[in-house]
Amino acid sequence: MAAAATPGGLHEEALRRKERLKALRERTGAPRQNKDDGAPEVKQLRRDSEEEEAIKHKELKLRNYTPADDELKDRVVPPAKPASVEDKVKDQLEAAKPEPIIEEVDLANLAPRKPDWDLKRDVAKKLEKLEKRTQRAIAELIRERLRGQEESLASAVDSAKQDGSDSD
Repeated sequence: MAAAATPGGLHEEALRRKERLKALRERTGAPRQNKDDGAPEVKQLRRDSEEEEAIKHKELKLRNYTPADDELKDRVVPPAKPASVEDKVKDQLEAAKPEPIIEEVDLANLAPRKPDWDLKRDVAKKLEKLEKRTQRAIAELIRERLRGQEESLASAVDSAKQDGSDSD
């Protein structure tokens, strides 16, 4: 490596490296490179054939140039008509308008639940039983009052009969 530090040593080192690369390519069977540009010959052939095809298939289009030659006048592209900016802006504004979301969303589902909704849900069965008992108790009280009124009515009728029989 000490010899590589001198200018002549660098050149020798480069030559050795080229020889090693050449030997490696020969062992692996890689395509040979062209000495002129250093690119493989296969790639150069492909590029040449592609260029020839491109030249054959290219058609001359004249957009900004008006030729004086009659043969080229048929290749002039007619001037493009600019699109109306107002129409494009209107289309973009219409596309940007949001669709009404209120129709799609049920507002009842969006309303927040009360903080005690789960307690009410858990107590609902017990409340049903208590409601039935309450109704029975109210009915019993009404029956008792009616019995009391019947007794007082019966006693009033009896007292009226007694008063009436005394006056006869």
